[in-house]
Amino acid sequence: MEIGWIETTIGALFATVVLTLWLSRGSGWLEPRFWRNAAVVSSLIMSGILVYLTIDSLNQIREGSARVPAYAVINREIGLKRDYEKRRDLPVIGEETGFFGRVWSEAEAYSLVNKGKMTLQSRNCMDCHTLLGNGAYFAPDLTRAWLDPKWETMVKSMTGKATKEEAMAEWLQHPDRYPTFSRRMPNLGLSEEEAKALVAFLKWMSAIDTNGFPDRFAGVQ
Repeated sequence: MEIGWIETTIGALFATVVLTLWLSRGSGWLEPRFWRNAAVVSSLIMSGILVYLTIDSLNQIREGSARVPAYAVINREIGLKRDYEKRRDLPVIGEETGFFGRVWSEAEAYSLVNKGKMTLQSRNCMDCHTLLGNGAYFAPDLTRAWLDPKWETMVKSMTGKATKEEAMAEWLQHPDRYPTFSRRMPNLGLSEEEAKALVAFLKWMSAIDTNGFPDRFAGVQ
């Protein structure tokens, strides 16, 4: 059985009432002893729930968990599928395809993805883009950028590259050479290694279960 916030709230209230009544037996509900016990019990129960939620959240967001894949996921095919029962899009991890022509170990993948994250931060990409709901809304959301079908349908032929990751890296290094939209990204002076790392970071990001954000992304099947 999956315990949600409704079950947690009802359970906490029930436990507070039962423990307060048990500790206050022999006292009326208007007596200070009753309300002192109620305050102590509710504070202890809420503190316990807060500790549990903190530990559970840390487990949920660490790499290698059910929601956040290990970094080596960049070696695999990644898709997005609508789960109509849960009413949100879920990442689908497919077979191993390699990345930039090779298979990366977990340590190598971590180093590459981390370099990509640092590259994104160094260029202040969030000044225009959004990531996991944070940032600006001038340019496209980057949370599922790897899954944008335009890399396949537009940018690959435009750049003449054989794979999506190569096309993305080429475009990121020279956005001024390949105009795609009315709002054009400036040339940020990315090196080839920085562009590859940024593509790895965006691919890894697209494999995270974000609880459906952004909703109904264009690449969903």
